[in-house]
Amino acid sequence: MDAILYLLIGAYTAGLSEGVYLYKFDAANGDARYVHMAAVENPSYIDTGDGEHIYAVTENADAPSYANTLLFDREHERLTLVNRQETFASSPCYIVTDKDRKYAVTANYGGGSISVFPINQDTLMPSCQLIILEGSGADTTRQQAPHLHCVKFSPDGKYLFATDLGTDNIYRFDTDYAAGGEGGAFLKEETMKSFRLPAGSGPRHMTFHPSDKYMYVINELSGAVECFLYNDGDLTSFQTIQADTAGGRASADIGITPNGKFLYASNRNKNDGIAIFSINEADGTLVKAGYQLTGKHPRNFVITPNGKYLLAASMDSSLIEVFEIDEVTGMLRNAGKDITDVDTPVFLKFL
Repeated sequence: MDAILYLLIGAYTAGLSEGVYLYKFDAANGDARYVHMAAVENPSYIDTGDGEHIYAVTENADAPSYANTLLFDREHERLTLVNRQETFASSPCYIVTDKDRKYAVTANYGGGSISVFPINQDTLMPSCQLIILEGSGADTTRQQAPHLHCVKFSPDGKYLFATDLGTDNIYRFDTDYAAGGEGGAFLKEETMKSFRLPAGSGPRHMTFHPSDKYMYVINELSGAVECFLYNDGDLTSFQTIQADTAGGRASADIGITPNGKFLYASNRNKNDGIAIFSINEADGTLVKAGYQLTGKHPRNFVITPNGKYLLAASMDSSLIEVFEIDEVTGMLRNAGKDITDVDTPVFLKFL
């Protein structure tokens, strides 16, 4: 496994940042070095595509929002914005491509919807499908309407799952490549199935275990991790455990080490930091192992492919902390190699 990785950093652009930043990261010792930047407005989430063609959202609440195609020239270590396509809904905050990279899908927080974009010759085409959801939740302030926050394909690509913070639902759609294409329906709305979480949970991000047996969801409002058995599109809850015990009501991201042994969940507003869990290999249950304080507002984090480091992006501190992961306990130790020259970082991803 290569020790030198390329790290993509997305940052909000209302302040000093200008878009997507490219760094080199040494997964052997934790060193990071700036390489290049591509100007993209508010790139709050990125999908690395095939490693050459990259897709990022432009998350705007009031102005039009977009899904962007970027090209990574590995030889010259440069990022170039190729095109952008309108989402026709506000505040897209997540983008994902299917395993064959034929479609990109965005979760639109403000629009309460899902946008689908065909990919032609690795470039995003105009949106071919917009699924608008309805409903509300128990929290009359933050759940007045649907707020889609994450979309993710099942490991086999047969289904797309979407978390709706506004209605406490996880939605599932069948995918249909035969009927897809420009003007077609890649996501079959008539097959939509919802999985209900406890009232006021606010499901935000989800991740599959490397074994593909389990899905884990971090709930923004309740601060709980919901654990599901996964079986061919069906979800069965088997455990709920708190990541946020301070009542911040702003839990954010969730991730698992490549070896499947440890799960992490970030929390904001109060006691900002990352909850650490060990995963039972036999049944997928979680046990709280510890807690690591971070900078303010740790919106997103990423784990190196070798499982040695976790990088956490604290938006309000304009800080990316590099933590070394204890391979036995899962605990985090600051490696003293913080990245401090990106204003308001909100997203991290390795190529």
